[in-house]
Amino acid sequence: MHLRSNNFADGQPIPAANAFGKPGKPVALADNRSPQLAWKDAPEGTRSFVLTVIDVDVPSRGDDVNKAGRQVPADLPRVEFAHWLLANIPAECGELAEGACSDGITPRGKRAPFGPPGSVQGVNDYTGWFAGDPEMSGNYLGYDGPCPPWNDSIVHHYQFRLYALDTAALPLQTGFALAALRAAMRGHVLAEATLTGTYAIRPLAAT
Repeated sequence: MHLRSNNFADGQPIPAANAFGKPGKPVALADNRSPQLAWKDAPEGTRSFVLTVIDVDVPSRGDDVNKAGRQVPADLPRVEFAHWLLANIPAECGELAEGACSDGITPRGKRAPFGPPGSVQGVNDYTGWFAGDPEMSGNYLGYDGPCPPWNDSIVHHYQFRLYALDTAALPLQTGFALAALRAAMRGHVLAEATLTGTYAIRPLAAT
């Protein structure tokens, strides 16, 4: 099975148009368009797909994150941050157009993000990130793109992973979490394909 995007190649940078944040002084909001994705060569017996997008380089501690005069050290242990959880994608679906599932930032999160007919979308980790922000707090469903710390010393890697399943539907409700998705998929995965994009924010110089 093969997963690709017209917006970026495997191992290459994700465009700012597909991100939540972009370089500013120090950071600015970006277009947050979901990237184009296409896949083929699913195994016989595939009845649905699951798509996850996860940043695997998120700082495990926030002591230095986005703080002027400090830098997130490269040797800090890293954890996962879910950017998109999409389940019950019909077996006949083989492509998502750019911007089809997200086209802009929705403060407090999207209520009913678009997805293929019959699909269900989980909550992404911006829900926890913005929990204490009175202007942005809410449940963030569907796709919200990269916005790594602007002062991180490493480039972040975003794993777009497609799973082919032997079941037409997982027993999940809108707003499910990553742990629930992984538990529901257990024993149903026939094949998987991964596309990795990179992203970093380098602040614009002050003028």
